[in-house]
Amino acid sequence: MSEKITFVPVSFTGWNSLSHLVEQVSQFGVKKILLVTDPFLKEIGLTDKVVVPLREAGYIIDIYTDIVPEPPLEIGEKLVANTREFQYEMVIGVGGGSALDLSKLAAVLAVHEGNVADYLNLTGTKRISKKGLPKILIPTTSGTGSEVTNISVLSLETTKDVVTHDYLLADVAIVDPALTISLPPRVTAATGIDALTHAVEAYVSKNASPVSDAFALQAIRLISGSIRTAVSNGEDRQARTNMSYGSYLAGLAFFNAGVAGVHALAYPLGGQFHIAHGESNAVLFPYVMGYIRQSCEKRMKDIYNAMGFHPTNLSPLEASYKCVAELKRLVEEINIPSTLRGFNIPEDALERLTNDAIQQKRLLARSPMTLEKKDIYRIYKAAYAGIIEDQ
Repeated sequence: MSEKITFVPVSFTGWNSLSHLVEQVSQFGVKKILLVTDPFLKEIGLTDKVVVPLREAGYIIDIYTDIVPEPPLEIGEKLVANTREFQYEMVIGVGGGSALDLSKLAAVLAVHEGNVADYLNLTGTKRISKKGLPKILIPTTSGTGSEVTNISVLSLETTKDVVTHDYLLADVAIVDPALTISLPPRVTAATGIDALTHAVEAYVSKNASPVSDAFALQAIRLISGSIRTAVSNGEDRQARTNMSYGSYLAGLAFFNAGVAGVHALAYPLGGQFHIAHGESNAVLFPYVMGYIRQSCEKRMKDIYNAMGFHPTNLSPLEASYKCVAELKRLVEEINIPSTLRGFNIPEDALERLTNDAIQQKRLLARSPMTLEKKDIYRIYKAAYAGIIEDQ
């Protein structure tokens, strides 16, 4: 059986890889650039690392900061309209997953007709047909992997949907761990667990391949071995480097193999309660993996090994239980609430969450265990109670 493996055409990784920015922009023959970034990054001056060298090289750059975490559809609509109106020739995204997702959306839909809503995966009626403006994506978190994927996620009234097409892939990705030093501990924890979730879900995905497996396992090694240090000591250069590479590899893994149940159940948490995506994944991570454990015991043992545990006498069954327990412990040790109650979600919301999660068929289709509505409710119930439950 053949496998399609897709990559961003050009990536620069490693400390001070941002130094390649000007030379890369020069390849596209553009003059007028839109920089999409988080307002906080402009406030602390981090965007100057991008803007100053480009302006010195003669480029015209406008900075767009009207974005928020877990961006709602209307934010995407406004940005696309702005990109069309001012006829930019390139989009550069700098920031977390929201900034990068919106940058991809602006670059591609700026050359299409209609609204962003017309291109949504679940309800849209239009299809992307043009590559759009060139785009360079520069993450400042180690988590989303947005710089190497073809998806833009938007929040709807109670859940989330995506615009997805290979034309949303960056032309250039620059993954520089030096840009993550200023990341606060809570964001470091949430985005780090997001990346770990990407790697783990990719490894157990129905669509996993030897190529995605290699990315996923190395991502698990790097992230699980460094996330505690990155959270407790953000200045640790090696921990930040490991997290940056781990996030990048996890992005490649899940882009090619897909994520599944954790993300399907996390989307409604963001939509209904506006919980950050990384924290939504984190609180559900051990409960989903515990519930589907028996469908992927051997792979769970591989994950446990990649997390640094190598007991030779454990069966896949025993290792899978220990793996789930270790995932729960990790979430707790980096100070993310490990139950839905910890996020003040009421028990009477579980049915509403279930009704929205079951709509995420694109994600649920990749789960190694089929998750029906009753299964999803049981997982939410377990996450509310804080008790890992088997299927």
